[in-house]
Amino acid sequence: MKLYRLGIVLVAFSLLLSGCGINNIPTLDEQVKADWAQVENQYQRRADLIPNLVKTVKAYAAHEKETLEAVTQARAKVGSMQIGQDILDNPEALQQFEQAQGELSRTLHRLMVVAERYPDLKANQNFLALQSQLEGTENRISVARRDFIQAVNNYNTEIRTFPGRLWHGVLYSDLQIRETYQATSSNADQAPEVDFE
Repeated sequence: MKLYRLGIVLVAFSLLLSGCGINNIPTLDEQVKADWAQVENQYQRRADLIPNLVKTVKAYAAHEKETLEAVTQARAKVGSMQIGQDILDNPEALQQFEQAQGELSRTLHRLMVVAERYPDLKANQNFLALQSQLEGTENRISVARRDFIQAVNNYNTEIRTFPGRLWHGVLYSDLQIRETYQATSSNADQAPEVDFE
């Protein structure tokens, strides 16, 4: 009879624990990792599109060598960075990665400005398709970063509030507060000036 009661108590205790957020912290930690993987996925998509875009623009704007080289170098810099699973636990590495991505974004913007100077290029179907894909990718990057920021916020809130704070202290003390995405461009809070001259 005592063993039966002990079994009932253990089952009740297990149900109580499962309903009080004991799994929230690892679940949210995995969501942060998944959302970061999506950010990386979108950056990879952009990196895959850039060579095609550069080739198309090169065909029309051969004398815009400086801009084309800047895009190629920025893409190479991003591609040479070794990104491991530990990037989320290393705020400096995360910031360096984001700075390289920001530089790539700026050089792509310059490339689009160059492209505006060539009417034949603007009408070229390949260029228009690539430009559309790149624009869509930039939007996807923005959405992926937003989702990552929200996942980090949910995770950090969980381990800093009750009952997550309790579970964090008892079971998940090895999981630390995560750094969120931060703008890496100087003056990112200011709208860029557009000059049509």
